[in-house]
Amino acid sequence: MKRASIPLLLLAAYVGVPLLLGHSSYVMSLVDAALVIGGIALAWALLGNLGGMVSFGHSAFVGVGGYVSALVTARAGLPVPVGLLLGGVGAVLAALVMLPVLRLRGPYFALAILAFAHIFRIVATEWSSVTGGAAGIAGIPPLPVIAGIDFGTRTGAYFVILTIVCLCAWTYARVAASHYGLALRAMHGSEDATRVLGVDSTLLKGAMLLLSAFMTGVVGAFNAHYIGFLEPDYAFAGLWVTLPIVAAIFGGYRTVAGPLLGAVVIYLLDQLLFKSWLPGGHQLVLGALLVAMIVFSPRGLLPLLARRRDA
Repeated sequence: MKRASIPLLLLAAYVGVPLLLGHSSYVMSLVDAALVIGGIALAWALLGNLGGMVSFGHSAFVGVGGYVSALVTARAGLPVPVGLLLGGVGAVLAALVMLPVLRLRGPYFALAILAFAHIFRIVATEWSSVTGGAAGIAGIPPLPVIAGIDFGTRTGAYFVILTIVCLCAWTYARVAASHYGLALRAMHGSEDATRVLGVDSTLLKGAMLLLSAFMTGVVGAFNAHYIGFLEPDYAFAGLWVTLPIVAAIFGGYRTVAGPLLGAVVIYLLDQLLFKSWLPGGHQLVLGALLVAMIVFSPRGLLPLLARRRDA
């Protein structure tokens, strides 16, 4: 993506979308949900593209972030913006517990992270004195009213999640362009060779896991305040793994904007078109669409559009 186009895209996102779609609460709720998936997809792609680690357990960070923010705001009375940040911190603490699995590679790492996600779900279910158990937490404070703007509405929440996603994308881009990003990409070719050159690969991979966890935790915290209710099966649901992965791969997970584009396209197509065409099998269409993208453009939708533009 060319830098000159970024201000225009931001203008369209912050001004154009609310003006065109703000009248429909239903459509705005779909856009909000797509951005939630896009934020998680960005965090997953950061870990996969830069860290070289495929995770099947990002639902752990979504759930922990949501529960931490819900608890500190609903029971401790902290402001919601503080709760969002603490949700990210809580996800980082969860990731710290996972650091030993950095010794694993490939599918073993992915499955180990998935196991941790199940462990956190069980903890949230059984620790009923704190989390409410299977009954969950109701009455989570909504997003606040600031300077006369009600961020608890669908359109107001859109500005919050859009800002979170933009900050995640900016962070991803800054890390990728830094010398740390160069070292991380070099590790993909040969991690042992980069160690010989003095690169602490374990430290860098750990940093990417913690950063990815923080980003996901903040998005999970936002989602908790957005829906106002949280229970373990939803907070740690598999959809927080599958949809972001599909979105990232479809859009192009080796680019910064690809996962976000993939999330918006995949989710909106599924909810607005495929679900009405095939109510019982709309996910089959998503699967076929993903297979077609992998076959005809393995690098994803965004690189495909870039090639068409330059042709």
